[in-house]
Amino acid sequence: MNGHLETEEQRDQRPDQELTWSWGHRPRSALDRAKVMAPPPPPPLAASTPLLHGEFGSFPARSSRFALTLTPQALHIQRLRPKPEARPRGGLVPLAEVSGCCTLRSRNPSDSAAAYFCIYTYPQGRRGGRRRAARTFRVDGAATYEENRAEAQRWATALICLLRGLPLPGDGEITPELLPKPPRLLLLVNPLGGRGLAWQWCKNHVLPMISEAGLSFNLIQTERQNHARELVQGLRLSEWDGIVTASGDGLLFEVLNGFLDRPDWEEAVKTPVGILPCGSGNALAGAVNRHGGFEPALGVDLLLNCSLLLCRGGSRPLDLMSVTLASGSRCLSFLSVAWGFVSDVDIQSERFRALGSARFTLGTVLGLATLHTYRGRFSYLPATVEATSPTPAHGLPRAKSELTLAPAPAPAPTVAHSPLHRSVSDLPLPLPLPQPVLTSPGSPEPLPILSLNGGGPELAGEWGGAGDAPLSPDPPLPSPPSSPKAALLSPVTEGVSETLASSGLPPPTPDDPGAISTRGPPDHLLPPLGTPLPPGWVTLEGDFVLILAISPSHLGADLVAAPHARFDDGLVHLCWVRGGISRATLLRLFLAMERGSHFSLGCPQLGYAAARAFRLEPLTPRGVLTVDGEQVEYGPLQAQMHPGLGTLLTGPPGYPAREP
Repeated sequence: MNGHLETEEQRDQRPDQELTWSWGHRPRSALDRAKVMAPPPPPPLAASTPLLHGEFGSFPARSSRFALTLTPQALHIQRLRPKPEARPRGGLVPLAEVSGCCTLRSRNPSDSAAAYFCIYTYPQGRRGGRRRAARTFRVDGAATYEENRAEAQRWATALICLLRGLPLPGDGEITPELLPKPPRLLLLVNPLGGRGLAWQWCKNHVLPMISEAGLSFNLIQTERQNHARELVQGLRLSEWDGIVTASGDGLLFEVLNGFLDRPDWEEAVKTPVGILPCGSGNALAGAVNRHGGFEPALGVDLLLNCSLLLCRGGSRPLDLMSVTLASGSRCLSFLSVAWGFVSDVDIQSERFRALGSARFTLGTVLGLATLHTYRGRFSYLPATVEATSPTPAHGLPRAKSELTLAPAPAPAPTVAHSPLHRSVSDLPLPLPLPQPVLTSPGSPEPLPILSLNGGGPELAGEWGGAGDAPLSPDPPLPSPPSSPKAALLSPVTEGVSETLASSGLPPPTPDDPGAISTRGPPDHLLPPLGTPLPPGWVTLEGDFVLILAISPSHLGADLVAAPHARFDDGLVHLCWVRGGISRATLLRLFLAMERGSHFSLGCPQLGYAAARAFRLEPLTPRGVLTVDGEQVEYGPLQAQMHPGLGTLLTGPPGYPAREP
């Protein structure tokens, strides 16, 4: 970091309230938090309506002058001196590519009257990848620093309001008091996710970006399977505005089912959750990326897209399935239930985990070489709302001709809580190696956004500054009187007794056989397993290559299994492939799934239905069943969709990145 940059604590000891996001003040309950997470709709302004316009210098090249125009969707930059540009390079900065903004001041005595503001962006290059860029502008139109600082804060505040979905006042009075206190997130990282690069990706890409956005966070590296599930059981969830997993889909599965293990599961499951794709299976992240309006992406590009959306704030209700297994135990599913080819590839490719997402490609090839069929009985309750069903434009097969109307073990013990190990919070970057329960001035009280990474923003070239840039963060902004004091929050602590005491919940009772199965939403559409189904259900029986019940649109980061699906449509989307399909046709189906066009191939073995609940009864003695990619006990199971039971951090819905 810049050796001439100084932290805010060194400059000023006033209370912290900085330019940050619009998630609102810390609410009392998880349900309130879920409502606050969704930013209010912006005012109905045209995309090209000018909101602010001004002329500024640049840094470090002070001889350049620029005209800036801020619209609801982009920042327009035009060079005025030394030579006006007919076609400005980089002259349009879509807000969808902006992570944050801060104000700075010079430490040079000869430049004491000027103020600065810096904008952090992640534009896409010509080859599609994103790279960080920071551009700094010099505000010098007034004679005094106070006036210039007020103008810099006006621009920074307006920009962040647009990023966070906060409406701007109509009278033109744009002041930092419009911005609420930063949210506080718990980041759970599986360091072994994907090819074992999750921690490295998180340190190099995620943490710098969320620091630029002004998030306060604690980060914990999980150490074993079900570690995250144990952690969330003992958290005081009112202290967190959201829990974000940096791994594949499996870590979020643990978090949601940790909520289900709590006595207050009904409120806990409303806690906003987010996902940053650092694993091999990144299906939900692919759906979030699509919801945000970005082009399909993989690897680091997908991670940067999802991180940008997380920095923007905003959430949507998340449909969750309650799945009842043969033993009577229950679990929550946010993604899918699979049997046959999909689950076989998922589990059998585990030995190729070092390949990352390529493990599924290799697993698919091996699965096609040894293609199996499975005999089973598949029943479902059709959706009654036809408007949300796929339209004929998708070319979905109609399965009514082959449908017939159907005639009408002990739960796993709860594991004791373990200490919260290998925890770090918003410390100066680069971060050291993980240590047990590290805390910083940002936990529980967030570090000031204007003092990024303990100093100032990294500046490089005209989109930043040289290593000897004499800029430092502005003094912090005062906290709003209504902002709750983060000092009342307790940081993540180590030790079972402290964790349980801070949660306010009774300790787990491993000896209680009903501790798991009796919790969770009631499945009023489902009779007990083994009993006849009520009228109105549809049953298929025969040989299947695969059966897939999926909630979001994506089965993988690049596999769009249900292109019409939404996070909160209240439907489980059922896809099945009957026996008799050739290997070549099955391969074409999965290749077309990358574009979401597999239903338009007219494959007679492919079926689809939108449902509210389903039951799957394998009649083949051996096979693999998965829930959200995790293998579960083999045998009959059933599930019901519960609309809007959870809350997902998605960022704002996508809008055109370019203005006309």
